Amino acid sequence: MVQKQKLYITGGRPLKGAVRVSGAKNAALAIMSAALLASEPVHLENCPNITDVKVLRDIIANLGVKVNCKNKNEIELLTPEVVKTTTPYKEVKKLRASNLLLGPLLARFGKAEIALPGGCNIGTRPMDLHIKGLQALGAKITLEHGFIKGTCGCLKGSKVYLDFPSVGATENIMMAAALAKGQTILGNVAKEPEIVDLANFLNGLGAKIRGAGTDVIKVEGVKQLGGGRYSVIPDRIEAGTFMVAAAATMGDLLIEHVISTHVEPLIAKLREANVEVVEEDDNIRVTARDTLKPIDIKTLPYPGFPTDMQSQIMAMLTAVKGTSVIVENVFENRLQVADEFKRMGAKIKVEGRTAIIQGVKKLQGAQVKASDLRAGAALIIAGLIAEGDTEICNAHYIDRGYENIESKLTSVGANIRSC
Repeated sequence: MVQKQKLYITGGRPLKGAVRVSGAKNAALAIMSAALLASEPVHLENCPNITDVKVLRDIIANLGVKVNCKNKNEIELLTPEVVKTTTPYKEVKKLRASNLLLGPLLARFGKAEIALPGGCNIGTRPMDLHIKGLQALGAKITLEHGFIKGTCGCLKGSKVYLDFPSVGATENIMMAAALAKGQTILGNVAKEPEIVDLANFLNGLGAKIRGAGTDVIKVEGVKQLGGGRYSVIPDRIEAGTFMVAAAATMGDLLIEHVISTHVEPLIAKLREANVEVVEEDDNIRVTARDTLKPIDIKTLPYPGFPTDMQSQIMAMLTAVKGTSVIVENVFENRLQVADEFKRMGAKIKVEGRTAIIQGVKKLQGAQVKASDLRAGAALIIAGLIAEGDTEICNAHYIDRGYENIESKLTSVGANIRSC
C-alpha cells in the first residue's frame, strides 16, 4: 500500500449518490490481536484495507503468526504453539493499537515485551489501566527502557474496576481473562460497539463472556480457544464522516452498510442542526435542504458523542451561521485542528478544552496540514465546502483509518485527487 502525501480538493460540490462503509478499524485491530488466543485458524471478513490493519498484520506476522490475505478485505490467521513475544519499537511506533497484543501474549504464552506504542498525537493515553488490570489477574509487569515487560504463570480471575472506561484497557483485560482460571468481573468498562464485537468474536471461538456493552463484563476463563470465521462490524466513524460531509456540502447521500444504533449520538446532533436523517434498515440517508443551525457538542465515552467525530463536526460548523460550542472531554489535543480551519478563514476561539465557533459565510481554500487521522478527515470536509482549491499535507494519516476515501468521495461528486 503506497501512502499518499497530499490531497487536492476543489470545493463547492454537494455530495449526491450512495457510498458503502468499510469494516470498523478499531474492531478489526482488536479482533486481529485476539486471534493470537486461538489454537486453530481464524478467518476474518470485512477487514478494512487501511494502513493500520497492514501495520498490525506485519507486526503479528513477525511474531510468527501465519498470515494469509485471502483478498484485500479477508485475512486468515493461524497462531502456532510457539511465537516470539517481543515487538520492537521500530514496528509499533506507527500504531497505538499494538498495545492490544499485551493481554493475548501474556494469557496464552506467559510472556510479553511490548514497546510503548505510538499512533496519533491526540492527547494523553496512558497504559496504567491496562497494567493494573493485568496485574490484578496475576501478571508481573514492569516498565523498562521504553518497553512494557510482562510475565505470568497461570492467570487467575479477579475483580477489576477501571478508574476510567478505557476502550483499550477493557479489551486487553477481557482478552487476557478469556484464558484465565476462574471468573473475572470488570467494572466501569467501556461500552463501545467495538467492545461488543470483540466479545462476540471471542465467544465464537469458545470464550464465555457476558455483559459486553454494559457497565460490567463477566468472563469465565476457559482452557483454550478454537478457531472460526467472523465478519467485522461496519465502521461507525467512517459512516459518521460521510454523514457530516453530506450535511456540510448540502448534499443528499445514502450511506450503505451502517448500524444506525452505533451512530445515534451523531444522528441526534445532525437533526438538531436541521439536517434530515432517515434510517433505512442498514442504510442511512442524509439530506440537507434548508439552512443549517448552530449546535453545541460535548464529547463523552460511548454512548455519548464520540471524540473521533469531533473534528469532522467542527469542520461543518465553521460555515454554519451563528455560534456553536464544542467541549472536548476525552482527548485534550483534538482541538488543534482549529488552527488549520483558521487558515481557511474560520473564526474559532479555543479556551482550554472548549472551542467557540462563529460560523462564516464560506471557507476559503488553502494549504493545510493534517495532524492526526480524524483531523485529516475533517480537513477533507472543510475542503469540500471551501471556495477554491485546498491542499492537505500529511494525508498519509487519513490512510490509517479510511479505505479508498478519495474514490468513494469522487463517486458521489467530490473533486478530490491524491499524490
